[in-house]
Amino acid sequence: MHYMRPGSVAEAMDILAAAGGNAAPMAGGTDLLVRMKGGFVEPEVVVDLKAIAELGGIVETRDGFEIGAAVPCAALGESAALRAAWPGVVEAAGLIGSKQIQGRCTIAGNLCNASPAADSVPALVAAGARAMIVGPGGRREARVEDIPAAPGRTTLGRGEIIAAIRLAKPAPRSADAYLRFTPRTEMDIAVVGIGISLTLDADGRVAAARVAMGAVAPTVLLVAEAARAIVGTRLDEAALADLAAACSAACRPIDDKRGTIAFRTKIAGVLARRAAVIAYGRAEAR
Repeated sequence: MHYMRPGSVAEAMDILAAAGGNAAPMAGGTDLLVRMKGGFVEPEVVVDLKAIAELGGIVETRDGFEIGAAVPCAALGESAALRAAWPGVVEAAGLIGSKQIQGRCTIAGNLCNASPAADSVPALVAAGARAMIVGPGGRREARVEDIPAAPGRTTLGRGEIIAAIRLAKPAPRSADAYLRFTPRTEMDIAVVGIGISLTLDADGRVAAARVAMGAVAPTVLLVAEAARAIVGTRLDEAALADLAAACSAACRPIDDKRGTIAFRTKIAGVLARRAAVIAYGRAEAR
């Protein structure tokens, strides 16, 4: 195995092209190295992206934020502007791993690992985030929800990497939230994860919403029916009940040692109610 540490995106593209498909980009390595140690992947070349300055920052623009693929999750929590704009995304990123892992792991890597239980992905989908992709064909962008194809597999083409995650500036009176359930309070992955973002009108009614769920299907789910259940409401009890029912109905989970189908289906509705109330309260305060 060869370890390569390019200093630019162009150099990384050259290395990936030369490897002929048997290379693994490494943003933080917290997932990749575990998979390599377990024998699940055996790349001939590991391409470490951490030294690429273009991928290592959080850039605030007039339109929003661009979070470089190599930015560790710990840095998201240190950005006051990002925390204020997208608290749910920052909360979700902050749940990945331990303090030590936080210094290495990235939301781009979390997305590309394509785990159904990834914490940052439902929050990013709820926020309407987009992935900025670089590859042999140039640059393109895609919705975050379109990146995972199946557990452990993405829609990225050969030689493509995610260069950054783009978050738009929230509309006035908008906010988001992310909640998950785990059997333990620390160092665990989601049995169910729910990300919700919403925008309120001048009367306090929900004018727009996005509801995303993780760990209840092979890939993250954007649940349009759940969003429709609360649009036009002030998030009263009836609306919350409809939201919970829509989320539970959309679930396609599995039974495993961490949670049954029935449990995951029930908890999805419970967490959706709670996350929606948190997001609504944040939006009201803006």
